[in-house]
Amino acid sequence: MSSCGITNLGTCLVEGLFNFIIYLLNLPVKPLLAMINNLMIEPVNIQIFASTWAIIIYMLSLFYGILLLIVGFRFLISGYSPEQREKAKKSLMNIFLMMVLVQTSFFLYELILQVVASMTAVIYGSIPNSFFLATSEGFANIGLELVLIIPYVITLVVTVIFLALRYICVGMGVIFFAIGIFMYFIEPLEAYGKLILNYLGVLIALPFVYSIILLASSKFLETKTFSSMKIIVMIGGFSLVNLLTLFLVIFVIFKAANSKPVKQITTVINAGG
Repeated sequence: MSSCGITNLGTCLVEGLFNFIIYLLNLPVKPLLAMINNLMIEPVNIQIFASTWAIIIYMLSLFYGILLLIVGFRFLISGYSPEQREKAKKSLMNIFLMMVLVQTSFFLYELILQVVASMTAVIYGSIPNSFFLATSEGFANIGLELVLIIPYVITLVVTVIFLALRYICVGMGVIFFAIGIFMYFIEPLEAYGKLILNYLGVLIALPFVYSIILLASSKFLETKTFSSMKIIVMIGGFSLVNLLTLFLVIFVIFKAANSKPVKQITTVINAGG
């Protein structure tokens, strides 16, 4: 703000009042934005689940010998059938690959999280910091910000909740990642494995998708049409993120309910009844 004097006292007072209003409007926004920033770009800490992961790996490793015996038995009874011997060899290769991936699943999962977090940080860092805050850019913007600051704060709170839940699920996901890999290479359980790995992939990639949405939203402010409706664009960007999250949750539930594994379980239960 320029220095105030007698000649520009009125302008200074008005400008100071606007800056004070903007300061008050941003007070509840900044802590929420800080939490969103951390949940978006920081890799999920999975170290707290390391001991649980180790227990699961130990339990899964008990099946390695059984699987190898089964494949060896299939290889012996294949006789002179080239097709059966080839299937047995392929199964043996899959078991060895599964063993390697399961044993290194913690480090693979951590690497994937770091890569996605780095990609997200690049996109999210391209968004101007001013995009997320209330600013004194014209009377129209200030008027809208006064009216819509509460809906904006509510939208940010919902975003924080969704990102926090995603953080918890992804953190626990390191355990299910190993189980998913194990199931994927076992033919009767392959559908279960795909289900687990696909859902974990969606959860991990969410912040990257969110950052693209928010970056695209910030670009709208470069046009004259939306430059005077900044807070509406901000609410719209975060609302789109929240709606996408709800859609994915509903889709995952629907997909799980209609997936082949669940249908098989339902069929068995109905047949038993």
